[in-house]
Amino acid sequence: MAKILNETFSGKDWALADVERADYEDCAFHDIDWSEARLTGCTFTHCHFGNVRFNASELTRCAITQSVMQRVSFFDATVTGCKLTGTQFIDCGLRPLTIDGGDWGFVSLRGQNLTSAKLAGLRLREADLEGANLTKADLRGADLSNARLKDVVLKGADLRGADLDGVVLRGLDLTGAKIDISQAGLFAQAHGAVIG
Repeated sequence: MAKILNETFSGKDWALADVERADYEDCAFHDIDWSEARLTGCTFTHCHFGNVRFNASELTRCAITQSVMQRVSFFDATVTGCKLTGTQFIDCGLRPLTIDGGDWGFVSLRGQNLTSAKLAGLRLREADLEGANLTKADLRGADLSNARLKDVVLKGADLRGADLDGVVLRGLDLTGAKIDISQAGLFAQAHGAVIG
């Protein structure tokens, strides 16, 4: 499919649509209903999404890079093997949302509510999660290396096997969080303990 450049789409009802390999660049999507749609292999580069509904939709092997998601709802959506590198989420509805793998490196989820989110195995390298609520989130095996976790709520989260290399651990509230032995050592060192 040909690349769609510099287009603005507004007020479209694309619910239940089945879209494959669409390629958008520098496009804007406003008040779009993509509920229960299936997007496969689609590419969105430098796009802006405002008041878009992806409720109960399926996004598979899509790339949404260097884009802005503002007041976008992903209620009960499934995102599989997608690349969202450098995309910014602002006031979005991200729960319940199922994420199955993918690369969300350099993404901004600052202040987002990700309570009970399934983020196991997700690449979140250098992501900005400052102030996000990750209460009871499943982060097993996730790549959080060099991610910004200032003021993140991790109560009851499962961090076992997650890569925390380069993360500032001091000051994180881990009440009830599940961590593995090697992570326990990292947290102890971050709080001044000498392990030996």
